[in-house]
Amino acid sequence: MVALTLLEIVLYLMSIVSVVVIVQFVLSLLISFNVVNMHNNLVASLWRAVNAILDPMLNPIRRIMPDTGMIDFSPMVLLILLRILTIILSNLGSYA
Repeated sequence: MVALTLLEIVLYLMSIVSVVVIVQFVLSLLISFNVVNMHNNLVASLWRAVNAILDPMLNPIRRIMPDTGMIDFSPMVLLILLRILTIILSNLGSYA
C-alpha cells in the first residue's frame, strides 16, 4: 500500500519534470526568436528557475552525447528517458 503511494508520487514528479522540460524548450524558442526579452525580470527569473531545476539532470546527458552544434538534444533524451522510466515503474506497480 505504501509502496504504491510512493510509486504514484514518483510518477507524478516525473510528469512535472517532463512539463518543465517542455516549458524550457518553448521559452528558449521564444527567447531565441525575440518574442520575449531577457531584460524582462519575469522572463529572466523564469529562465533561471527552469535551468536551475533541469541543469542537474541535463548536464550528465550533455557530457555523454556528442556535440551537435547549436542544437541541444539533451532535453529530448531526458524526455525519452523519463517516459521509459515511467513505463517501467508503472508496470512494476501493476505487479505489486
